[in-house]
Amino acid sequence: MKITSIKQQLKQKDRYSVFVDGKYEFSLGETALLESKLTSGEEISSGQLRELKKLSEDDKIYNQTLRYIALRPRSEWEIKFYLEKKKKASPALTESILNKLSIIDLIDDEKLAKAFVSDRRLLRPASRRKLVNELRKKHISEEIIEKAIGRESEDEQTALTAVIEKARRQTKYQNDEKLMQYLARQGFNYGDIKDALNND
Repeated sequence: MKITSIKQQLKQKDRYSVFVDGKYEFSLGETALLESKLTSGEEISSGQLRELKKLSEDDKIYNQTLRYIALRPRSEWEIKFYLEKKKKASPALTESILNKLSIIDLIDDEKLAKAFVSDRRLLRPASRRKLVNELRKKHISEEIIEKAIGRESEDEQTALTAVIEKARRQTKYQNDEKLMQYLARQGFNYGDIKDALNND
């Protein structure tokens, strides 16, 4: 069997179609193609073709994972869950992809947690408790959560004040009792809420 041509795909410019004996057989991403060192005119065995088709399937899952991460940063657990449950990737492929992503700095729970907390405090202030719960849902370790959030009461007060200001713009939260219930649901401490409303 001979690789008769390797053509760049029209819809996915980063993938290349590989033709064997004039017939389309599989596709590879740019990086996987370079690593495979395939060239037009190269003779391959049926065993090599099977291996290349397996490489193609693994490569597709890797590229789908890159697109999944591109939507928003993900924790290591989220990526692992995506690979195992959504893509039915084998443990070996999952481990291989996680290693690749780690090498190119696309998996870093500590960096993700810091950025998440920073963005939330800037754009959508929330209580420490709520931030902790949201990071726990991503299966970020307690040690990393502690580093990212810290224990500064000043940050908590700033967040509480910001949430009160935003809530007060709604008619229903002109009522202190309703506002207190809302703030408690957001994870703020009762004593802090009372103090903040007294100073409101």
